Amino acid sequence: MDESWLYHYDLETKQQSMEWRHSGSPRPKKFRVQKSAGEILASIFWDQDAIFLIDYLPKGQTIKGEYYLSLLVQLKDILKEKCRGKVTKGVLLLHDNAPTHRALATQKKVDFLGFQYLNHPP
Repeated sequence: MDESWLYHYDLETKQQSMEWRHSGSPRPKKFRVQKSAGEILASIFWDQDAIFLIDYLPKGQTIKGEYYLSLLVQLKDILKEKCRGKVTKGVLLLHDNAPTHRALATQKKVDFLGFQYLNHPP
């Protein structure tokens, strides 16, 4: 599982950037495009074979305990549906050391769902 910021840009199409000019006239100067029009936080759960869940955090919100716990429940439901019979030894989660991942409520929910932690190296 990992969270990553995704940046999106508002680029103009070829049609929008076309200009009529004479063959000898200099090319128009283009201004630098701003870094990004916006950013979205994506939470992604995957294994070596597939991506199971991608969730985009609504704009203006931060990841809090309740939101993260709901993601874990969604993951459990998706794993039941997609991996019938494949998960025999349990699910191992590798989390970073974010406060939401280390919270007591998160640890209890992980135990309740039958997942196990892999310790993240410092």
